[in-house]
Amino acid sequence: MADSKIIELLGSDAEMLLNHKCSTIDKSMIHAPSPNHVDEVWALSNRNPQVLRSLQQILGHGRLGNTGYVSILPVDQGIEHSGGASFAPNPIYFDPENIVKLAIEGGCNAVASTFGVLGAVARKYAHKIPFVVKINHNELLSYPESYDQIMFGTIKEAWEMGAVAVGATIYFGSPESNKQIVEVAKAFEYAHSLGMATILWCYLRNSAFKVDGVDYHASSDLTGQANHLGVTIQADIIKQKLPTNNGGYNAVKVGKTNKLVYEKLTTDNPIDLARYQVANCYMGRAGLINSGGESKGATDLADAVRTAVINKRAGGMGLISGRKAFQKDMKVGVELLNAIQDVYLDDSITIA
Repeated sequence: MADSKIIELLGSDAEMLLNHKCSTIDKSMIHAPSPNHVDEVWALSNRNPQVLRSLQQILGHGRLGNTGYVSILPVDQGIEHSGGASFAPNPIYFDPENIVKLAIEGGCNAVASTFGVLGAVARKYAHKIPFVVKINHNELLSYPESYDQIMFGTIKEAWEMGAVAVGATIYFGSPESNKQIVEVAKAFEYAHSLGMATILWCYLRNSAFKVDGVDYHASSDLTGQANHLGVTIQADIIKQKLPTNNGGYNAVKVGKTNKLVYEKLTTDNPIDLARYQVANCYMGRAGLINSGGESKGATDLADAVRTAVINKRAGGMGLISGRKAFQKDMKVGVELLNAIQDVYLDDSITIA
């Protein structure tokens, strides 16, 4: 039985989430995370030995070290939103060192942030916790407001500061997506050649994805295809929002789908919706990490644990949770990160 604290945080959803048995895509088809994930999955691929070592550095670090699961602290919102919007709740995080300290104190596998943040403290910390440099961003100071991903530095610069991985975002479905796919594919190829692992934020962005008041930016079918595009450009780990609904293809009337996606491969259960995301990550060969989402205050801890349970039972590789952790007192942020990790350390919570 799961830890009583986890059950309490799940509340009325505990029975549904902890006892669900997936009857859509069977767990036997999933390359579930394990302590030997690099040996059993990536060692069979075209990744070179340096990349394998980098992946193992991430998977071997922190409280989840050598479990096959990851807990990553991402802090790129200073650019993506603004420094004020991100750090006003706790101004200590204007100082990059405190971002890295939170990841270390929180027992994370890695810290993901900007060239500026990680570069500012690289000589002190790059050998103490794996660095993931986020290479592109959408900045919101331009007027009128626009949405695009802009490269903020070079792959060589990330390598020189000691990063073991780089991360990037593609806004699939946006007018700029073709350009972003080409840019990121080239960047990832170069990162792999230097021995760094790659993590792709596979986000959807297009106003047409909102239909009749329903937002399909996090629909299982559309995000699943975004994941599939992400692993196609050889991202090693896929970051995706937890699915909140389904049927995006049919509502938006874009692309092609199949009725079996909805009749057989998914249900309304959140674990099954996330399982479809995993399936599109080459059945888990590329690890799926779901994002923690915005901070909502009092419900953050329960929301984070719920997301972790869904991700783990779906066959995902972990969570990447930022605002819920750094927009609080550091002690409270550490407790939240540890609560997420406790889900992955709980052997009674298994793949559905």
